[in-house]
Amino acid sequence: MFSRLWDSAKNSPFSHPFEAHCDAPNKEIVLPRRISAADGETYSCEYGSGKFYLMCAFGGLLSCGITHTAVVPLDLVKCRIQVNPAKYKGIFNGFKVSIREEGFRSLAKGWAPTCIGYSMQGICKFGFYEVFKILYSNLLGEENSYLYRTSLYLAASASAEFFADIALSPMEAAKVRIQTQPGFASTLRAAVPIIYGQEGLWGFYKGVVPLWCRQIPYTMMKFACFERTVEALYLYVVPKPRDECSKSEQLVVTFAAGYIAGVFCAIVSHPADTIVSKLNQDKGSTAVSVAKQLGMAGLWKGLFPRIIMIGTLTALQWFIYDAVKVAFKLPRPPPPTMPESLRLKLEAKQA
Repeated sequence: MFSRLWDSAKNSPFSHPFEAHCDAPNKEIVLPRRISAADGETYSCEYGSGKFYLMCAFGGLLSCGITHTAVVPLDLVKCRIQVNPAKYKGIFNGFKVSIREEGFRSLAKGWAPTCIGYSMQGICKFGFYEVFKILYSNLLGEENSYLYRTSLYLAASASAEFFADIALSPMEAAKVRIQTQPGFASTLRAAVPIIYGQEGLWGFYKGVVPLWCRQIPYTMMKFACFERTVEALYLYVVPKPRDECSKSEQLVVTFAAGYIAGVFCAIVSHPADTIVSKLNQDKGSTAVSVAKQLGMAGLWKGLFPRIIMIGTLTALQWFIYDAVKVAFKLPRPPPPTMPESLRLKLEAKQA
């Protein structure tokens, strides 16, 4: 299946530019403006090839692994606020209490499972997103891929995140226990045997369903919002077409769109994130019992630090991912624009 997918990838609506159009106030068809990649630019591989997917997966590894590991202290405080709001009353108080009781070194608790787990998640998240985006666009066809591109982004990102969470779940279970259970092991090497001895293999995957509930909406928002925000920034904010922007200017747009997407991601996925944190802290609990115990107000504890964390994370992830594409000269098609065949149909209807 994948060999056929790679062979047909060059026909994907996302692999080459189309004629772009702006809607005039009275809806008449106006002359198109060409948006294309810089002339003469050479790429290290073909869009949709095996090498392309592998390099995208590598970019995902770096973008998720580096960023999540960098914000481990903030993530630790956020998790503690979620599972024990009476003790950790806010982000600043959470840092103060954690440092007072365990010292500065405690803020790095959980860095190893975070680094490994989110690196694995990044491989699947970004790598499979590119696979499913091309696969679904080929199934839809050129015109429908343009007309329903938001739905395409949502479907591709949801499919990718399904597999990414299976890869993440074992390390997420170890991370949350290390960060939130007093007296529990402080290292990944010590935590894994304890979890397996107490709960078996299920102990590493009992949080996968809440993870799907948290991460799939988060990733759908992350990718769809990012893609459409980039499109809007180039259309309404950036004073020149994308192909006239330098690589550094394009990366600035990537960062800005990533931060905007990250804020929405944090809000959409926060209740499920709280359940995951509490679920992995309390042995034998279920997602439903945790939700009932916390109540509506409890589900939103720790939202402010998570907005800061996820907004920054998402912006840096997209920046790193796009920078990897630039560094390795991977194809970076511009936002899809109206196919010529669709333009002609619209012209015929208005004639």
